[in-house]
Amino acid sequence: MYAVIETGGKQLTVREGDLVRVEKLDAAPGDVVTLDRVLLVGNGSPAIGAPTVTGASVQGRVVRQARAPKIIVMKFKAKAHSRRKTGHRQSFTEVRIERISAPGN
Repeated sequence: MYAVIETGGKQLTVREGDLVRVEKLDAAPGDVVTLDRVLLVGNGSPAIGAPTVTGASVQGRVVRQARAPKIIVMKFKAKAHSRRKTGHRQSFTEVRIERISAPGN
């Protein structure tokens, strides 16, 4: 069984047992999180939501909270001798998908 979920403004296809990286959630490692914005649940004939599947949810356990590698952003203005260098590290949460529940399952 698979599901398409929406979290942090992004859509992800997940299966039970998958380790997914989502935008930072307010949960500690080991906590169980429920993602209820399920757009599609599939297992043979998929159930498509409008916009979400009613009664469907995805449960997962938080594995870790971390930050992605630093990206470097450079602003440069030609002929003005103006340069600006900044870095950014995005925070994320790794979640192990434990259960996908759908209506009629």
